[in-house]
Amino acid sequence: MEFVNRIVDIAKRAANSSTVINVCLVASFATLGIRSMNQQKTIEALEAEKESLTKSNKSIRKTMWDWKQQLYAEASADSAVVPLARLKAIYGEAPPPQRATLGDTVRKDANSSGPTKIIA
Repeated sequence: MEFVNRIVDIAKRAANSSTVINVCLVASFATLGIRSMNQQKTIEALEAEKESLTKSNKSIRKTMWDWKQQLYAEASADSAVVPLARLKAIYGEAPPPQRATLGDTVRKDANSSGPTKIIA
């Protein structure tokens, strides 16, 4: 029991001692400083990666644009496999060809002679 009282007494003195509190504060400050440095390094690496990805994306967009323009140029020739109008419809640059509307549907039901009852 004396050992426990001794530990409690040491803890009370340490809690009242400004030296112990100052050591804890300095340790906390150092820990936060190290964490902040690590986060800053991570942020800088991510910013560099972002710049690299942005350049790469711009390059890819330009390449795709050039390919598309080449494809349109080839499609505008008379011997094209796919006509230019169809390519523009695929890429959404022209309205799609008109499909059958409600009035153009087959009129099979118009000639029917009323409802048909099926009894199973």
